Amino acid sequence: MGSSTPARDGAQRPDGTNYETVLSEDEWRERLSPEEYRVLREAGTEPAYQGKFTNEKRAGSYSCRACGAELFTSETKFDSHCGWPSFYEPLAKDSVVYLEDKSMGSARTEVRCATCGGHLGHVFEGEGFGTPTDQRYCINSISVNFESP
Repeated sequence: MGSSTPARDGAQRPDGTNYETVLSEDEWRERLSPEEYRVLREAGTEPAYQGKFTNEKRAGSYSCRACGAELFTSETKFDSHCGWPSFYEPLAKDSVVYLEDKSMGSARTEVRCATCGGHLGHVFEGEGFGTPTDQRYCINSISVNFESP
């Protein structure tokens, strides 16, 4: 799930529009722990099966840890046995943005928060999970907060 490019190459989304939340790298470092910064701002990956939301089963919503934007809901979370929380679609179509990631020797699709550009993980298609979208959003637990009603 890692990428060789930082999660924010400036203040713009891939379509050229500005992110709503833009901070300097020093401000991000003040806001985030070193590990959160590594994943969210430098497109790192937390170790498989070690994220605190991998096995979360309660009803609730998941928001970006960097900016608080709502991203996913437990209604679309499923157990893919991949080692990271998996969802079959984001809360809203425009809550995430996508970038091509060729860092691991093959093309993958990186998923970022559409509000701040924070790296969330990757999305994969056609893996046979039987989800309504046939997609698996493989998300780093450290990239999100969870709130249960």
